[in-house]
Amino acid sequence: MDLAAQIYSLTLQFPKEELYGLTSQTRRSTVSIPSNIAERAARHTRNEFIQLFHIASGSGAEVETQLLWAIQMWPVSGDHLIPRIEEVRQMLLGLLRSLKMKPITHHSSLITTSL
Repeated sequence: MDLAAQIYSLTLQFPKEELYGLTSQTRRSTVSIPSNIAERAARHTRNEFIQLFHIASGSGAEVETQLLWAIQMWPVSGDHLIPRIEEVRQMLLGLLRSLKMKPITHHSSLITTSL
C-alpha cells in the first residue's frame, strides 16, 4: 500500500497529456499489487493463492518498466522507487515459494462465520 501511494504521488509529475495513457496504466498496475494480495485472502485453494501472487508480481514488473520509461522520457524523480519495487517483488516471490511448500490452512472469518 505504501508503494502504491508513493507511485501514485509520483505520477502527478507525469505530463498532463499522459493522464489517460501512462499515468493511468501506472496507477492501475500499482494498485493491482495490494489488490491481488487482498483478493487472495478471500480464496480457498492453493492454486488460487499462487495465481494471485503471480499476478501481483507481474504487476510489480509492469510498474517497474513503466517507471523506468517515465524516468527516461521526462524529468521525474522516481529513481529512489526502483529498489522499493524490487523489494516488494522479492517479498512476493518469497511468499510464492513459501506457499508452494506449505499446506493451506483455512481460518474462519466474520465473513464466512454465521453470527
